[in-house]
Amino acid sequence: MKLADIASTLNARVENGSPDLEITGVAGIEDAGVGQITFLANPKYAAAARTTKASAVIVAEDFPALPTATLRSKNPYLSFARAIELFYQPPKYRPGIHSTAVVHSSAKIGEAAHIGPYAVVAEDVRIGEDAVLLAHVVIYRGAHIGNNFFAHAHAVVREHCRIGDNVILQNGVIVGGDGFGFAKDDSGRWHKIVQSGPAVIEDDVEIQANACIDRASVGQTHVARGAKIDNLVQVGHGSRVGEDTLLCAQVGLAGSTEVGKNVILAGQVGVAGHCKIGDGAIATAQSGIPKDVAAGAVVSGYPAIDNKLWLRCAAAFNRLPEIVKALKRGGR
Repeated sequence: MKLADIASTLNARVENGSPDLEITGVAGIEDAGVGQITFLANPKYAAAARTTKASAVIVAEDFPALPTATLRSKNPYLSFARAIELFYQPPKYRPGIHSTAVVHSSAKIGEAAHIGPYAVVAEDVRIGEDAVLLAHVVIYRGAHIGNNFFAHAHAVVREHCRIGDNVILQNGVIVGGDGFGFAKDDSGRWHKIVQSGPAVIEDDVEIQANACIDRASVGQTHVARGAKIDNLVQVGHGSRVGEDTLLCAQVGLAGSTEVGKNVILAGQVGVAGHCKIGDGAIATAQSGIPKDVAAGAVVSGYPAIDNKLWLRCAAAFNRLPEIVKALKRGGR
C-alpha cells in the first residue's frame, strides 16, 4: 500500500518521503523493518525514531523532524491503531448455526448470525443482527442482546441480562454471575442472598478475558456506553461504571461502587463498597480506595491520597532510616 494512500486514509500528512513509498505492514518502533510503518508519540523517545529501520514513522504535528519518511498526525497513537486495521483483518465468520449448537425454539436471533460449535442459546433469548457466538458460548434464558454482538469462546451471559449494540466479550467473560452476597443467621451460618437483579451492558463496551460483571441482589449492575474493561476485572454487584471509563487489569470494585465517566483505574486498583469515583478521576496502579474520590482527582497509594502528596511520601519513606538516625543523634 502506498504511503500516500495510508496518509489519506488516516487523515495524516506526508513529510520527508515519497508518496509512492510502498508499505507492506506495521510494527513497533524497535522491531520494524524495511517496508513497515511504525509510530512514536513521546518526544523523549526521539532517539529510537532516528535509529529505527522502519520505512515510515507516524508522529505528532509538533514532533521533531526525522530523516525517515514521516506521517504527521494529530493523534499518532490512534492513527497507528487504524493503520493496523489496514494490514490485518480478523477472521470472518459465515452466517449459520453449527450442528452441535443448541438453540431453544423460543429464542429469536437476527439475520446473519454465526453460532459456533457447542454454543447454547436458552429459551426466550433475543439477539440482534450480525451476532457471532463462538464455541461453547452460553446465553442463559431471557437475556436480551443487541446488534453486532461478538462473544469469544466460553463467554457466558446469565439470565435476564441486557446487552446493547456493538459489544465484545473476550474469552471466559461472565456477565451476570451471582454477586457475593451472604447474611449471617442466628446460628452463625451464612445465608445466601438471592441475586435477582440483572447486569446491564450498554452499547460499544468491550470486556476482556476472564472478567466478571456480577448481577445485583436488587436493582442492577450497570456498565455504561463505551466503557472498556480489561482482563480479570471484578465489577461487584450493584456497581455502576460510567461512559468511556477504563478499568485496567485486575481492578476490583466491591458492591455498589459508583464510577463516573472517563475515569481510569489502573492495574490492580481496589475500591471499597459504596464508594463514589467522580468523573475524570485517575487512580494509579495498585491504589486502594476506601472512600469517595472527587471528580478530576489523581490518587495513588493505600489509602489513596493525592498523587503528588503520595510521591512526596514515597520519597520520604525511602529516607526513613537516615531520618531516624538523625532524630536519635539530635535527642542525645
